[in-house]
Amino acid sequence: MKFERVMKKGQLKKRYKRFFADIMYENQLVTAHVPNTGSLKSCLFADQDCYFTESSDPSRKLKYTLEVVTTPTGFVGVNTNTPNKMMNEALHGGWLAHWQGYSEIKPEFKLNAETRLDFRLTRGREHHFIEVKNVTLKNGTSAQFPDAETTRGQKHLKELMVLKQQGQGAEIVFFIQRSDVDSFMSAKEIDPEYATLLKQAQDLGVLMTPIICEVSPHGMTLTKKVLPVRW
Repeated sequence: MKFERVMKKGQLKKRYKRFFADIMYENQLVTAHVPNTGSLKSCLFADQDCYFTESSDPSRKLKYTLEVVTTPTGFVGVNTNTPNKMMNEALHGGWLAHWQGYSEIKPEFKLNAETRLDFRLTRGREHHFIEVKNVTLKNGTSAQFPDAETTRGQKHLKELMVLKQQGQGAEIVFFIQRSDVDSFMSAKEIDPEYATLLKQAQDLGVLMTPIICEVSPHGMTLTKKVLPVRW
C-alpha cells in the first residue's frame, strides 16, 4: 500500500524547540514544522539531506512540513501523522489477515473521559482495540520505542491490558518508518517503566505488531513485513 507525496529536497541544518527545523533549500534558509514530539534520536545528523512538503493553506504559520530525513543507512519518515492515515487505509483494506472481517472501523475511539485509542474494530459483539505508535529509533539492527520517556504510552499499555482482561481484543502496532532494521525491542534504557509494562502486556496476550513502512523521497509504502519482538 503506497502513500505518495510531492516532496522538495533540502539540507536539514537544525531542529529546535521540538517543532521547528531550519532547512537550506535553493540557496535560502526556510523554516519547516516538525510533526514529531519525540527526540528523533538516531535520526538527526549534521547537514543531512531531507525532504519536506509545502502547504497551500494560507492560514498556516509555517507552510513547510518536514517529512523524511536521510541517514547513513537509509530514509526515515518523521511525520507522526503518517501512521494513522496509512493504518486507516490498511484496516479498511484488511492489509494483514487478523485485520480482516470487521464490519466497523472507528478511528479515535473515546475509551473513557481521559483516554482515546487510535482504532476500535467491531465484528458482531466482538471488539478489537488498536493503539498505533510511530517508531523512528534504531539501535544496532533493532527498531526501538520509545525514543523519549512516554507517560502517555504507559497509560495506553495499561488500558490495553484492562481491555484484554475484560475479554476484548487488544493490539499495539509499532509503525516503523524505516527499513534498515530486522527486529523490534522496547527501549528499556530510555523508558524502563514502558518496557516493563510492554512485557506484562505481551504476557497477558496483547498482540504486538511491529510493521515496516518503507520510506523514500516519493512517499511511503506499507509492507507486510512484521518484525520479531526481542527482549
